[in-house]
Amino acid sequence: LVASITRMIPLGRLGRPDDIAETVAFLAGPESGWINGQTIRANGGAV
Repeated sequence: LVASITRMIPLGRLGRPDDIAETVAFLAGPESGWINGQTIRANGGAV
């Protein structure tokens, strides 16, 4: 099951907790000051 799902993800791997943590850290920091009202998809490029 995992292998069949992984084949559909453009990055070729399942997400890891660090992937989400890095997104959250970016959004919580000053670098994201001009980002608002957006949906940030941390999905490895899957649509």
